[in-house]
Amino acid sequence: MYMLAFGTLLLALAAPALAQDHGRAPTVEQMVQSLTPQPKTRGFSAGRQEGGTRNLIPVLDLTVNFDFDSARLREDSKALLQDLAAALLDPRLSEYRFRVEGHTDAKGTAAYNDQLSERRAQAVVSYLSSTGVATERLEPIGKGFRELLNPADPTAPLNRRVRVLTLR
Repeated sequence: MYMLAFGTLLLALAAPALAQDHGRAPTVEQMVQSLTPQPKTRGFSAGRQEGGTRNLIPVLDLTVNFDFDSARLREDSKALLQDLAAALLDPRLSEYRFRVEGHTDAKGTAAYNDQLSERRAQAVVSYLSSTGVATERLEPIGKGFRELLNPADPTAPLNRRVRVLTLR
């Protein structure tokens, strides 16, 4: 019997955050808008009035389910990843590449979690590729538990996630 482990797919990209609302996934259009990098803006740095340019990075949180202690995608995550693929295939995002980072909670050893997070990132990339997203646009990487989303609770399900970042 498989136990369910939850991962959160964080799409850290370019403007205000769009979070999944109580189990309702964002639409493909909302994903496209969240993943589209915004132009560089002027910003203040370290309290000085002269500003430099910086990129704003919006975050989109999606829940992706894997089998417990596994990189096997659960069936209930495939519709969400299908929508993500549709967003990545949208012409407005066609010029961008994306880094897919796997993250785990702090249960287990660092070496084991590094491998698990890499396999989970690769599972998402493989699924997206099977839907038509070009593999060369996707870069999987395992982060293990080095960048906990909830450091106050290192074993929280929220820490088990995949983060996708827009690359230029």
